Amino acid sequence: MNLLKALITVSGMTLLSRILGFVRDFVIARTFGAGMLTDAFFVAFKLPNLLRRLFAEGAFSQAFVPILGEYKNQRGDEETRRLVNHVASLLFLILLVVTLLGMAAAPVLVYISAPGFAADADKFALTVELTRITFPYILFMSLVALSGGILNTWSRFAVPAFTPVLLNLAFIGMALFAAPWFDPPILVLGWAVFLGGALQLLFQVPYLKRIGMLPRFSFNWKDEGVRRILRLMGPAVLGVSVAQVSLLINTIFASFLGTGSVSWLYYADRLMEFPAGMLGAALGTILLPSLAKYHAGQKFEEYSKLLDWGLRLTLLLAAPAALALAIIAVPLIATLFHHGAFSADDVFKTRDALVAYSVGLLGMILVKVLAPGFYARQNVRTPVKIALLSLFVTQILNLALIGWLAHAGLALSIGLAACLNAALLYRGLRQHGIYTPQAGWPVFYAKLLFAMLVMGIVLWFSTGQAAEWLHFGLLERLLRLSVIVSLGAVAYFATLWLSGFRLRDFKRHAAE
Repeated sequence: MNLLKALITVSGMTLLSRILGFVRDFVIARTFGAGMLTDAFFVAFKLPNLLRRLFAEGAFSQAFVPILGEYKNQRGDEETRRLVNHVASLLFLILLVVTLLGMAAAPVLVYISAPGFAADADKFALTVELTRITFPYILFMSLVALSGGILNTWSRFAVPAFTPVLLNLAFIGMALFAAPWFDPPILVLGWAVFLGGALQLLFQVPYLKRIGMLPRFSFNWKDEGVRRILRLMGPAVLGVSVAQVSLLINTIFASFLGTGSVSWLYYADRLMEFPAGMLGAALGTILLPSLAKYHAGQKFEEYSKLLDWGLRLTLLLAAPAALALAIIAVPLIATLFHHGAFSADDVFKTRDALVAYSVGLLGMILVKVLAPGFYARQNVRTPVKIALLSLFVTQILNLALIGWLAHAGLALSIGLAACLNAALLYRGLRQHGIYTPQAGWPVFYAKLLFAMLVMGIVLWFSTGQAAEWLHFGLLERLLRLSVIVSLGAVAYFATLWLSGFRLRDFKRHAAE
């Protein structure tokens, strides 16, 4: 399989999901604005979402996929199927208990994650109720991550990439048509989370059946493969999910700031996740199975070349995305969210957070590409040490920046720490002899920086005054934003083409 084609497929599906995600946020912002109700929901949703990223898409996937790939390549279908059954059964039982405990302990969890809410009894009680409704999401999504890991190992990348679309459709449908049936109406978003998780799990079942890997209940926690996954998974929790831990801690800090701070950070994070999901998550998804196969086959030169390919693509696409987010922050936020209850002040407060996030966007995406370089080799210790250091630095930066930049300081601290994380991961890959840069990097950097300079100038002069965007109608905003984005994209890619870049130069085949 052509990995560039796979990347385009996964990124395309992710783009569809992100577009629907923005429609979802548009509906939420228009209906509920940025205040007490949305603060309560975003905190409630953050808890199971964090656990999903920690245990499902984070530590579990990084531990499960390399061992699953090893079984598939070396042990045959029967042993691979047995491993899948044992892992799925243990995962289901553990997460069922976690879900029930989380629902029972919702008041404690809310107090820990947003202690500032305790000063407002109604806000605290609403957050607790929403947390109980949304908590089963961790059960659904962990099983979805298991299914996605299996499908990706069989090179069925499009199905897991499309799956998140169903959550956004659940949000949009429930918010538009079911809100009047709930009291208070914000509860509809909690039930949208529950419904979206269930739909995503059911969607993947037929595809697992087609490849003969639909799990059956078979509990055996002493299975060799299961125990290896558990040994890798424990320390990997911090190693691959430090950014999510930082976001949770930031929510604690933000809960003590002015009303709306949690929501401003949420909306900025959603915009930042657009390129992070399309590039970082997509590249990490397609890199890990091939890296694991190269490692199992002791093809170390191919391993290094694949990492080099991933790093070049990351810089080529993520660096201009970070610059563009910072320059056109107000047009993006005004177009997507400045409707109904979402005020002009909300636009500029969200802008502050988004510009701060953009500083570290490249680092956040690089972490998703560099970390698989260790995890495909079943090396968890090095990324864990780096992640712990980055988490510590994040909190130091939080304390240093929150008094100066308020909620934007919290966003900046995450970005700066992510850059440190990426730099240390890169140094570790070089020191361990895992990665050796291929020829041509200085010329690559020069051409990239020049193309970014051209794009930045085009975006800056075509955007105009930020305040003007608050007075445009929705249609005019959409048209102007479309023109600006198109001009920036044409300027960037045309400059790259004139400097000698060609799409065929980035073709790369997956490991067999």
